[in-house]
Amino acid sequence: MGLDLPILGLRTSCQVCQEVDSQVQFVKDICQEHKEESALKKQVICQLLIVILCVSLGIFAETNDRIEIADAAFNRWDESFEFEAYQQRLETALGAYEQLLYLVPKDEQQTRAHIANRLSQGYFELGFAYITDRGDQEKAFARGQAHALTSLRLDPSFVQGEEQGFRAALELADDAIALFWYGNNLGKYLDFHWLTALSGGMKDVRATFERAIELDEAYFGGGPWRALGSFLAKVPTFLGGDMVQAKAAFEHAIELGPNYLENYVDYAEYYAKPEQEWDIFRHELSTALELAKDPEVMACWPLYNTLALRRAEKLYSSEPGGPN
Repeated sequence: MGLDLPILGLRTSCQVCQEVDSQVQFVKDICQEHKEESALKKQVICQLLIVILCVSLGIFAETNDRIEIADAAFNRWDESFEFEAYQQRLETALGAYEQLLYLVPKDEQQTRAHIANRLSQGYFELGFAYITDRGDQEKAFARGQAHALTSLRLDPSFVQGEEQGFRAALELADDAIALFWYGNNLGKYLDFHWLTALSGGMKDVRATFERAIELDEAYFGGGPWRALGSFLAKVPTFLGGDMVQAKAAFEHAIELGPNYLENYVDYAEYYAKPEQEWDIFRHELSTALELAKDPEVMACWPLYNTLALRRAEKLYSSEPGGPN
């Protein structure tokens, strides 16, 4: 599957500019025909300003509508969730959000951050949950990383901090959402670029999650702790891995997000399995499987709980810590 995303038939910013340009040219032509008629020129100038104003107001009105359309497509909570069908909705949302970045004024930073963060999350989810081609996965995680960085750079303090290095900038970042999705996308992207990982990329991932914990440890069902735990458990010791710290991180995540099934499954797969802690392995998977029987729990995090349930079922039936 490629990454050519649907655009909802919405006009691009270039098309909007062409619309304005055609109006401007029309007015210029009239002025040229009536060089000596200053009154007419004044009238034309007024008409030009009105045209530009009307087009601009139309753009802003459409922008709000488009944000609502994109958010509705992205939404996976307000109706029955179907994993396979959601892919098309996610791609539709991404196409709309991509256009919106060109339409939202630069001074509307909160709106731009919302759009950039949704793009970062969406591309991560596309690569993580749906795309199977490795080349397309890499592209998705690269886009997700870039959009999160766009969001972080809306903060002048972060931009100023970058002059001293990325990790210095992280200490000044105040957007936990952008940090969380930046770290997730970067971590996956580094799977394709081990030289970058070895030359400091892994340290950036850890620092990003640690800063997200400082800002909002409960975000996304204890997401920053879960992500840090997975990082500490999966990477080699010489790159910062630490199983003792990973165990503590997973337990923090479970405490903060008891209905987020991935907390239990990651704990089982990335800590208990390699450490051969089979009691923990069975307990965490059994807990996840039991919680999944509750529709309300599944509805809390439809996409991720669906993925976690599939992993839990596979792990529980195939590993020594399971029923075999």
